[in-house]
Amino acid sequence: MKHLSSVSVRNLGEFILNYLQLAYLHLGTVFPAFLIGTYLLLNHKGTPGHKFLGKVYMLLMLFTALTTLLMSAEVGPTILGHFGFIHLLSFLILYSVPAAFLAARAGNVKRHRAHMIGLYVGGIVVAGIFTFMPGRMLHDWFIA
Repeated sequence: MKHLSSVSVRNLGEFILNYLQLAYLHLGTVFPAFLIGTYLLLNHKGTPGHKFLGKVYMLLMLFTALTTLLMSAEVGPTILGHFGFIHLLSFLILYSVPAAFLAARAGNVKRHRAHMIGLYVGGIVVAGIFTFMPGRMLHDWFIA
């Protein structure tokens, strides 16, 4: 294990787990979130099942966003030698999940729906497309 004094912003996440372990953790949370999110978007809203799965989906998305913040950007320019453009989607998730939850609690279905669709499209679809771009790990695993 690394000594705390050797930790920089660049390798912050790797102080806890190495990059590959973080990637597996991320995939282990984002894939079920993708399945649950797709189910929720395609099925009847407002039911007890929807509310339960929605909370599970939100927790998975929060956990996956926090995990990705520990993973350094491996492609493109970085800020502080760690954060890349793809991390903006992590921050979108960290904003959208509480906003969607609070909107649902307040009975504002229109606002809740908008946040959840934005969360799914930005946090899963767009981020998923970026992860299959050349130079990224999933591209190397599945396409290259």
